Amino acid sequence: MTEIYFLIVAFLLLLAVFDLFVGVSNDAVNFLNSAIGAKVAKYRTVLIVASVGVLIGAVMSAGMMDVARHGIMRPENYSFHEVMTIFLAVMVTDVVVLDMFNTLGMPTSTTVSLVFELLGGTFILAILKMHADPSLTIYDLLNSDKALSVIIAIFVSVAIAFFFGTLVQWISRVIFTFNYKKHLRYTIAIFGGIAFAALAYFIFIMGVGKSPYISEVSRDWIKANTPMLLLAVFCGGTVLMEILHLLRINVFKLIVLAGTFSLAMAFAGNDLVNFIGVPLAGLDSMRDFMANGNGVPEAFKMTSLMTSAKSPLIYLLIAGIIMITAMATSKKAQNVVKTSVDLSRQDEGDEMFGSSRAARSIVRFTQDVGEAVAKIIPKGLLKWIDLRFNKDDINLENGAAFDEVRAAVNLVLAAMLIIIGTNYKLPLSTTYVTFMVAMGSSLADRAWNRESAVFRVTGVISVIGGWFVTAGVAFVTCAIVCALMHFGGFPIMIIFMGLDIYLIWNSNRKYAKKVRDERKDDVFQLMMRTKDREIVWDLLLRHVTRTQSYVTRFAVQRFNDILDGVKTENLRLLRQCEKSLKDEQTTLKKYRRKELLAIRRIPTDIALERNTWFHLGVNSDQQFVYCLRRMLEPIKEHVDNSFSPMPEAYLNEFEDIRRKINELMDNTEQMISTNRYDRYEETSEIANECKRELSLMRKVVLDRMQQDNDTNFKVTLLYLNILQESQEFLSIMRHQLRAAKKFCASTN
Repeated sequence: MTEIYFLIVAFLLLLAVFDLFVGVSNDAVNFLNSAIGAKVAKYRTVLIVASVGVLIGAVMSAGMMDVARHGIMRPENYSFHEVMTIFLAVMVTDVVVLDMFNTLGMPTSTTVSLVFELLGGTFILAILKMHADPSLTIYDLLNSDKALSVIIAIFVSVAIAFFFGTLVQWISRVIFTFNYKKHLRYTIAIFGGIAFAALAYFIFIMGVGKSPYISEVSRDWIKANTPMLLLAVFCGGTVLMEILHLLRINVFKLIVLAGTFSLAMAFAGNDLVNFIGVPLAGLDSMRDFMANGNGVPEAFKMTSLMTSAKSPLIYLLIAGIIMITAMATSKKAQNVVKTSVDLSRQDEGDEMFGSSRAARSIVRFTQDVGEAVAKIIPKGLLKWIDLRFNKDDINLENGAAFDEVRAAVNLVLAAMLIIIGTNYKLPLSTTYVTFMVAMGSSLADRAWNRESAVFRVTGVISVIGGWFVTAGVAFVTCAIVCALMHFGGFPIMIIFMGLDIYLIWNSNRKYAKKVRDERKDDVFQLMMRTKDREIVWDLLLRHVTRTQSYVTRFAVQRFNDILDGVKTENLRLLRQCEKSLKDEQTTLKKYRRKELLAIRRIPTDIALERNTWFHLGVNSDQQFVYCLRRMLEPIKEHVDNSFSPMPEAYLNEFEDIRRKINELMDNTEQMISTNRYDRYEETSEIANECKRELSLMRKVVLDRMQQDNDTNFKVTLLYLNILQESQEFLSIMRHQLRAAKKFCASTN
């Protein structure tokens, strides 16, 4: 039966490749968003810098692998079979948890999921072993001290990152102001010197200095001469930064790129254990068992895992190359404007989150505290501080979410915190640290004003809450999976392997759909990042035109689906139609909020002139959905209850009107999409004729009901509803066409 363990190890390595690709795709934003958000360089340049950092970090990450080997469990008291069960349960659960949270759209962390999966699987197996052998204690089976330190480090890092992000950014902003390019003569050199000294200390002294790939003599020399090296780097960096500034080279861009390198290096060194630590530990266990296990997996103890990992350099290089490939090719990695950027952006935009009672209480309490502190501080000092935070003269690159000062602070500080944790072999979450540093720096930068604070606090609470939920779900799920594998044996293991393969396929399919949906929103991102009001107006026209054109096509498609559903009594089609209408209603509400934000950024005279027609068009889009839902609801209920089908006479009678409505909607969509309204009068007149024809048809049906006692009232009322809503459908079409003509037509 040893062959099954080869299958398990092969599956673990396969999941390692998948985790590397997906993990980097999801987490690359942690070290790419600051550089790209501040527009310091082209995406290709940022990617090259990050790739070098990832490769070096991967090679230096060997020490972190010990977390998976003996950081949580005490492997000397577990058999080979038990260890492989835990490892397989961890990797299987990791895919399940990530898929679950991605489906729900909730934030998660690969570090937290790994640690708590290891903890959950080890804990449940420890309970079972103690039940079978009362002489064992939890301390014999679970490395509780190390596990507790890892857990505390993960969650304390949230508070530490937020505090230092706020403090360092506030000090930096007071020094540089938002018009920082006028305050660089005497400050940029010192700021650059400190930044490079900090990065040099934590990367080259704490990182390379402890690397197993340099000699013991070199490590001792670095350790003994650390203060001198730091002073030399600071002095040399300060002089170099001043020279570069005098040569009119943007020093902040160099700092941001260096920070991107260091954060990518820290990410690879710290998070690589999340992706390959468990599979490599499983591979080492298999080698030890094959060499010394005598073919008895239930009796062979895994004492070998107590030693530190000696991961071959080739494995680390392959892992680094896979991570770089993921960054360069993955659509997820290229989509760098994520939740953290949206919540920390300097300008106004669509708020991703709503309001919550907790957020309102926090904002209200903070305002009260701020007002109390303001009464104590001298007014002159307050006035001076307010001048340092004046946003009127902000130096913000066109299309940037925030400036280079904040990007530099975010990257340097996050890299320092993560590398500290890495060098203490504490797997801090890069997601936690980078996100909370970004939130703290945005708070210090007064990016959260009274109009947006409650929404952004809600977002932060939601994200942090998602992290805690991740911990609980990962622990419980892995404990259950591990218990099932323990009792069910190899058949259950194989079933879970098949489940993981399906979830991976399904996750990729769903993400492809999500990417297609997100592409619809690229124009809005440009509107929010552009300062030129005329350009914003042109982009808004494109956005509104595209939305209304799409809604017209969508409405006529759903109109036909409803009629086909009642004609063929296709309940599945009607249910799909109901779901798509609900989804479109939600999407239209989101688009309306975004377009309202954009219309405030266009030239004032145009806004005053076109405002009414904008709202009429938006209301028409929503009325299409309401009308179709009113038409659909009684039809779906009728078909669901298997009532009498719609007579052929009614369907044939309505067919001519249906054809005309389709032609009118096609003409409307073509006029809106091309912004050419030469057939406007003709289309409106035909629509009026159709409405009059529908009125006559309704009268005929009502007369028929009065005169014919054999009439099926359920079917007749259903038909009357179709006629009435079709008439309303045409009225909405006319309103939408008129609004589009007035709002989108050329001003020439």
